[in-house]
Amino acid sequence: MTRHFPREEVYGLTTQRRRAPVPVCSNIAEGAARSPSRNFARFLAMANGSLSELDTQTVIAKEPGFVREASAREARINEVSALVSGLHRKVANGPPAQSPNHPIT
Repeated sequence: MTRHFPREEVYGLTTQRRRAPVPVCSNIAEGAARSPSRNFARFLAMANGSLSELDTQTVIAKEPGFVREASAREARINEVSALVSGLHRKVANGPPAQSPNHPIT
């Protein structure tokens, strides 16, 4: 996407846009390696914040016409954000309670 940005944006939006996906993956990986699950939930929330940043940068790039059509990229960002949000809800709520009559095996 940034390949066609103006040269004067090389240290601005171009750099920001290229780096933005890295914290998403890094926060998910780091959070998954930590215990307890509330730490993982915190890292998932940070990953979602980075996805919001990426989405905002896409909108900003459309304004001056740096990109013409970003809807597929925006849809992908929204899709990943929904997945991370779903995982965040699951982790934040903790494991399901076990019924004494029906233990999970």
